[in-house]
Amino acid sequence: MKTIKTTLLVVLFGVLLLSNSATAQEEKQYFITATTLHWNMDLEDFSMDQWKAVEKEYLDKVTKKNDFIVAQEVLLHYFTADNTELVLVTTYATWDAIEKASDKDDELIKLAWPDEKARASFFEKRANYYAHNHSDEIYHTFAGAKLPKSNFDKPMLYYVRKSTFAYPKDGSMKEFTELRKKYLDAVVFKNDFVKAYYPNVHAWGANKTDFTEVFVVETLCDIEKALDKNQELFKATWTDSAKREEYNMKMGKYFTGAHGDYIFRSVPELTK
Repeated sequence: MKTIKTTLLVVLFGVLLLSNSATAQEEKQYFITATTLHWNMDLEDFSMDQWKAVEKEYLDKVTKKNDFIVAQEVLLHYFTADNTELVLVTTYATWDAIEKASDKDDELIKLAWPDEKARASFFEKRANYYAHNHSDEIYHTFAGAKLPKSNFDKPMLYYVRKSTFAYPKDGSMKEFTELRKKYLDAVVFKNDFVKAYYPNVHAWGANKTDFTEVFVVETLCDIEKALDKNQELFKATWTDSAKREEYNMKMGKYFTGAHGDYIFRSVPELTK
């Protein structure tokens, strides 16, 4: 019975998060698939340039022509637990668009490579860069993003912080959204080192209590500078130490306190 109640609370809180729009800015919500791939470590003649060329060909002939795919990003390991991983991040307007995009991919693939032998040869070459194992997660964007004006034209670092929601008995969505909005307005949106910020909540995958925040910066040094700037801006708004402590206590109860940190590097040539 306890397990059932806990599951219902998780589902309810997730639904409330998805329905909330009272944050720093209004924006359309999207679904995001994150597919973690792994390099084929047995490939002896690996070339980063050749790999990019193969993926660029697929991007131009298929992904960019697929209207069900809003955006796509390829992220490479920079500081993570596994140096073989790379993550394909794809954005869709709706849940239904995920399946429709897959069907459209099949259609575009046949148009791009009408000859079966040529098609088989290309995809064998492409698959050879990767190991057989991969994993998939689906997230829902959460209001409060700091969006760039356009795609980045150079490699950027994506600092990913994955936190775990807690479910306090004395909490409410009203309090949570108000606290978060105040922090976003006072800190994240004013931090010039943070070039983009993407908050996402779990939609389908291993852990429905996940809350993932992505901070995009230019360099590794800028991660530390961004964190220092966050503290500076936080203190500028909550000038009294007692008020800072009060805010941290109120916001902190919505999270378990455990989180994981990951840093990836983008590949601008492979961005839609």
